Amino acid sequence: MAHLTQIASPAKPSSFDAHNPPSKDLLADCVHCGFCLPACPTYVLWGEEMDSPRGRIYMMAKASQGEAPLDRNFRLHMDNCLGCMACMTACPSGVQYNKLIEDTRPQVERNIPRTADDSAFRSLLFATFPFANRLRIMALPMLVYQRTGLQKLLRASGLLKLLPQRFAAMEALLPTVPDSLFHKLPAVTAATNGKRLRVGMLAGCVQQVFFQHVNEATLRVLSAEGYEVVVPQHQSCCGALMVHSGIEDEARSLARKMIALFEKADVDYIVINAAGCGSTMKEYEHLLRDDPAWAARAKAFSAKCRDISEILLLHPPQQTRNPLPLRVAYQDACHLRHAQGIHAEPRSLLHGIPQLDVAEIAEANLCCGSAGVYNLLHPAPANELGDRKVENLLAAKAQALISANPGCLLQLQAGLRRRGLAQIPTFHMVELIDASIRGLTADELLNRRN
Repeated sequence: MAHLTQIASPAKPSSFDAHNPPSKDLLADCVHCGFCLPACPTYVLWGEEMDSPRGRIYMMAKASQGEAPLDRNFRLHMDNCLGCMACMTACPSGVQYNKLIEDTRPQVERNIPRTADDSAFRSLLFATFPFANRLRIMALPMLVYQRTGLQKLLRASGLLKLLPQRFAAMEALLPTVPDSLFHKLPAVTAATNGKRLRVGMLAGCVQQVFFQHVNEATLRVLSAEGYEVVVPQHQSCCGALMVHSGIEDEARSLARKMIALFEKADVDYIVINAAGCGSTMKEYEHLLRDDPAWAARAKAFSAKCRDISEILLLHPPQQTRNPLPLRVAYQDACHLRHAQGIHAEPRSLLHGIPQLDVAEIAEANLCCGSAGVYNLLHPAPANELGDRKVENLLAAKAQALISANPGCLLQLQAGLRRRGLAQIPTFHMVELIDASIRGLTADELLNRRN
């Protein structure tokens, strides 16, 4: 009897190019159990399998095996992902979705051409948002627009609805231009009541232009708690927006600059008060893993990075917390809760403030829709998620809304305006700690924001 020889089909070449495609080993970690589905914002909105983490990993795996092309459909479902990483918190198998999506997005940018208008809008965002000085220049006409009452007039008139959707979203998210627009943080702030550690502090891009009051509160709290704070001057962007959008070369270049700058500062830790920046800076080792000149330096740098909530819990508080009789609703920033796994720390700090009533909210793990520049690139689903988040926050009957990321705060403010509730203030968590240490009353805190 003749022996039949089975000839295996030759393996198909991957649809991904050879530069850092998503790891097949990491793709294989997904067992497609479905625990990620109710955690995923886009799946919750649309119920579409390919707009779930499980579905996206399936598409990545098929592309990796050469069984699916990198085409516009592939790009659509990858673009739809907010990168909130809630799936990682929900996943019982420990799938590292952050590494998978952040290695896939550069593949999309290199291999799937975008339309001219989409490319132009993205170029506009990435030519401005990561550059603090450019943002300050852009803020000057915004200052006139807001202080003359023109913004209020145009918003009331309904004329802004005639703008293209993305530009209307940009206007809706405009932060209030502060008086401290050109105020720079001191290079060194001394510790009070004895020095515990020397820490460096990230100034941020949007943070140092529109949320400098948060940076100033962070400096005061750290100094009061015994930390000498170094703020390296002329900081550039940390690269978070680029990482989250697949602009890999620029992200790697910015990471190298950030590492070199903080190496010169000679600090024990690097303090970050913006969740999206923190999650990226803690992953520099992965971003620069194939760069022999920088991989070890990136690993050492990331090992020093800490969120402000982590730093403040390194030692028992040395400054008295004064009562702050106020009911607040706390919203987890996704890149703090899911990407960094920081959940209990902010709550512990807030619960340490006497008479502060911290309310938990429904769907706490669901993204607010900010997600870097997602709310500008995909305003419709972002607004739907923002409205859903605001609805849950308002159900808590709080006097103020709290988060730990500038993008989240802007998203919440825009959602409140859509509800006609712009008078409800929003705060970064560290602002409440600062107010408590300084002995501000609840009315003084609320009035400072209003």
